[in-house]
Amino acid sequence: MISTTEEFLGYAVSVASAAECCKDVFVRALDQRDENPKCTWLACLNPHAYAVALNDPVFAEALRATDWLVADGVGVVIASRILGGQVRERVTGFDIFSNLQQQMNAVGGLSVFFLGSTEGTLKEIRKRMAVDFPQIRIAGTYSPPFKAKFSATDLDEMIGAVNRSGADVLWVGMTAPKQEKWIFENRARLQVKFAGAIGAVFDFYTGRVKRSHPAFQRMGLEWLPRLVQQPQRLWRRMFVSAPIFLADVFRERIQRVFS
Repeated sequence: MISTTEEFLGYAVSVASAAECCKDVFVRALDQRDENPKCTWLACLNPHAYAVALNDPVFAEALRATDWLVADGVGVVIASRILGGQVRERVTGFDIFSNLQQQMNAVGGLSVFFLGSTEGTLKEIRKRMAVDFPQIRIAGTYSPPFKAKFSATDLDEMIGAVNRSGADVLWVGMTAPKQEKWIFENRARLQVKFAGAIGAVFDFYTGRVKRSHPAFQRMGLEWLPRLVQQPQRLWRRMFVSAPIFLADVFRERIQRVFS
């Protein structure tokens, strides 16, 4: 776990910027010289993830077991301020992906594996990577079966494909909480130096899903245009998860004041 974290609502959240966090990942994970490296990993915390984890003990355990847990959501930034913390900016999965890829490309000689999404999306990622990050080798891609629970055979095939590739970095895009639980439960078998649970980044990177305008991102309102575009998918995050998260934040604030 990196040293620049703060504890609230039971989680140790990074207070570093995206660039600082990726520098730490690079130094602590990608500089490993071991032939059998330990798989360190990163996940994102936002109000919806917090609310889901309240009823999913394995997901909660996974989030607490990360080496880096970043504040992906303006709600987490606001919560930190309410609690007198040090999180000053939102760090999204896309921020981590972009920053770390740029560092890897500048150094050269490193490789990545993309696990998740569809064959069509993975094909587009390969094309874009060749243009955007020509010094990074794509060790492999794998589109897992779309099912609620993977079988032992599924897991063996997925992990085997990753390990045979010799990749340094594994990007996992299977949506939360599936991706976090997958890394958490299989990290001991993964022979990569770093794994990032980055959800919708695969679709953002290929342009299949458009990110909100930078103005909305700067204001912490990136969720608003997406809510308008995908109300059935995102309404629960805003109108159920967010109130649960904020209620617990204020509850913790009151406990701190009177403790």
